[in-house]
Amino acid sequence: MKLFVNDLTVMDFSYLCPKRGMVGESWIVDIVLDGGLNEESMVQDFGKVKKELKHIIDEYVDHKLVVPAENQGVVITHDASHERVQVDFTYQHKTDSEQKSMHLYCPPEAYAFVYAEEVNMDSVTEYLKEVIKVHLPENVHSVAISLREEVILTDFYHYTHGLKKHDGNCQRIAHGHRSKVLIFEDGEESQKWQSYWSERWADIYVGTEEDLVAPSDLSFSHSNINEEQFYCFKYEASQGVFELAIEKSASEIIQTDSTVECLAQYMFDELKTKTDKRLEVRAFEGVGKGAIVADD
Repeated sequence: MKLFVNDLTVMDFSYLCPKRGMVGESWIVDIVLDGGLNEESMVQDFGKVKKELKHIIDEYVDHKLVVPAENQGVVITHDASHERVQVDFTYQHKTDSEQKSMHLYCPPEAYAFVYAEEVNMDSVTEYLKEVIKVHLPENVHSVAISLREEVILTDFYHYTHGLKKHDGNCQRIAHGHRSKVLIFEDGEESQKWQSYWSERWADIYVGTEEDLVAPSDLSFSHSNINEEQFYCFKYEASQGVFELAIEKSASEIIQTDSTVECLAQYMFDELKTKTDKRLEVRAFEGVGKGAIVADD
């Protein structure tokens, strides 16, 4: 007997890609449980499936940076106290002939280490299956996991950020989303401005100005980190101290927090310098949620 649950959850996370750098992503999760009936004449109660399996997926992938541990550009270093992990990543961007890098020093909870050369739906599916199978009840023999992207017919972008003021997992400095944006001028959808933001924020890291520090203020050292090439971020939140050095070409700095409300306002304010028309910006954070800013 098989039990299926579609749209179990949405995983919002970022991952390291050897061709794109750090990529914000949002994947929808569908599952199928295969097993015998229990004493309640069920494979498993839908309420338990939604609550327990969603919790496992959220704990192991959601709002984390997924690292391909077997990629030759990845170096993982655990500190002596096991309170933080350093990840150094070098990659060759698909549009640039120069080698690029990024460097993170964060609590272990900020990462998901997938033992594969690349992060993709197949490698993450195998990772999740290994995690979930140890939590299944005895009557459930196997689980099938299907990951998919939201079908977006308009423009979208992939972004990564961190929200140090957030009490939950959004405080992690490198998690992200695959998000569409809808922009209206005088009530008409504007393909021009939607494409503009899609291109401007393709695989972008959105950082907050007050979190910027000098390379000398970082708790880790790396010979390639310099102020001319890198933005360096550091902040302390309830889960610990988070640090990131990332190429300026892969980043955009804003003066506010990078909540979706602030991002919508930022896009709106930027566009008001480019057009006199009445504007409405609908910025999404992953799938099915976001913020709206519009002229009165």
